[in-house]
Amino acid sequence: MEDQVWTAARVATLIGRKFHVSYSVSGATRLMHRLGFSPRVPVRRVAERDEEAVRVRKEATWAEVKGPGRPAGPTSASRTRQASPADRREAGPGADADTPRS
Repeated sequence: MEDQVWTAARVATLIGRKFHVSYSVSGATRLMHRLGFSPRVPVRRVAERDEEAVRVRKEATWAEVKGPGRPAGPTSASRTRQASPADRREAGPGADADTPRS
């Protein structure tokens, strides 16, 4: 079979059978990494899979899930509301600094 790859579980089983040493799956993974190997995960697909039907289904489902999204236009990351020009004062803060305080 073409999907026969060395998974961590298979390595742990092989070590147990060959050397009579018990390794967990995570222990076998760590051992493989220390030796410079990485466990592979087999691709699991149905032999009768219809790729065209899968593609059509994904496109239809994505169109439903995606939704309309946000309207296009200028946005701001600020949560505060931007002041309208009518709310702005003629002079900015500190404009009356020339007048002495009593």
